[in-house]
Amino acid sequence: MKIILVLTFALSCLFANAAKKPNFIIIFTDDQGYGDLGCFGSTKIKTPNIDRLAEEGRKFTNFMVASPVCSPSRAALLTGCYPKRVSMHQHVLFPSSQKGLNPKEHTIADHLKDQGYATACFGKWHLGHHPETLPQSNGFDTYLGIPYSNDMNHPDNKGKPKGGWAGMDALWKDPESTLTKWKTPLMENDKILEVPVDQRTVTRRYTNKSIEFIKSNKDKPFFLYLPHSMPHIPLYVPDEIRDPNPLNAYTNVIEHIDSEVGRIANLLRELKLAQNTYLIFTTDNGPWLQFKHHGGSAGPLREGKGTTFEGGQRVPCVMWAPGRIPAGTTCDKLCGTIDLLPTIASLTEAPLPKENKIDGLDISNLLTGDTKSPRNEFIYYTSRGDLEGLRQGKYKVLIKKNRRRKNQPASGGQVMLFDLDSDLGEKTNLADKHPEIVTKLGTRMKELDAEITENQRQPWLKK
Repeated sequence: MKIILVLTFALSCLFANAAKKPNFIIIFTDDQGYGDLGCFGSTKIKTPNIDRLAEEGRKFTNFMVASPVCSPSRAALLTGCYPKRVSMHQHVLFPSSQKGLNPKEHTIADHLKDQGYATACFGKWHLGHHPETLPQSNGFDTYLGIPYSNDMNHPDNKGKPKGGWAGMDALWKDPESTLTKWKTPLMENDKILEVPVDQRTVTRRYTNKSIEFIKSNKDKPFFLYLPHSMPHIPLYVPDEIRDPNPLNAYTNVIEHIDSEVGRIANLLRELKLAQNTYLIFTTDNGPWLQFKHHGGSAGPLREGKGTTFEGGQRVPCVMWAPGRIPAGTTCDKLCGTIDLLPTIASLTEAPLPKENKIDGLDISNLLTGDTKSPRNEFIYYTSRGDLEGLRQGKYKVLIKKNRRRKNQPASGGQVMLFDLDSDLGEKTNLADKHPEIVTKLGTRMKELDAEITENQRQPWLKK
């Protein structure tokens, strides 16, 4: 009789665990390059914790973000839409911006909160700093972080620090003297806690809040969105781990992030939540190459942040869920951040509302080891929001336009065609060799953009 009771109890626990909704954690770094993880080929930067996630999970090598700059990319991640569809496609937001993500959009947090999930955002938001656009207006129960980039609210300019990489060298050597120049606020929900925030502390503070949140919600489903402020310049780490050599600044920052990721992964293991949690590590766009050793590496890819070359929009991605995602595997199929919302909806067996059309596709089959992606196309928009390219199968066309002059439309520029299967670095322009493919893809990208433009939804605008 005792054996039967024990077996009954064990089976009931097994079924209860199987019936429990999975947890989701998205760790979203800022301006990290494709080549800036050990598991993605870096020999200089040591990332043992993220590498372990890749060894125990799945590495995605053909993973795209929908914009090469911050705000549009973040809007795409949370809404499952190309940024233009939600009118968040033109440039990044600044402290002076009078717009933001419309709270009528259905975000990942909205979708999971509707299912009873606890939801939290700890880190860089950058989708609007007005109360109507902050995380709590977009599905999150709680928020701690900076509302825009960590280089904004500087008295000398609107954002970009003076002096380029040389100026960053000086800052790194003496962080104390420059720390207060950036009047970047730290917010909790809709209140400002500190101005300026001590940027040496933010990476660890985001992790500390994340750990508190996970512990507080270990017995119910939760969604944690952790968009780190780093490695966006200016770079900071805690004084006790700072390498004084500015040539090692970027490496120092990434390795600090890696150790903080390890703290979260280890907590999940300790609390026996790992088997019921999907942890996704990726970044918002490619590296800011103009800052040289403060800006990371795109590895084998061409260019970086702010461009529609692969270095600007193909990003490292690792997904980890022991027992759910096959260990030590790699997915080279086309997919991206816009696919996360419908994928999470599928994994929770909760259909998305039909009111707002999205562009993302359910890629849950790729998480389990399938080799066929539902995605065969991907549109490229510039940081200014201009249509510039299309990937279809192995071919990618870019129809580059000359930069706009004030109050004048962009004019024609260079046409490029690449075979990404054989030329990942986009070194050989095949446009003259295959004009029919250029025409086909050029026509198709205009069709796709026309549909998005016709059904474009409005952002939140301050009245």
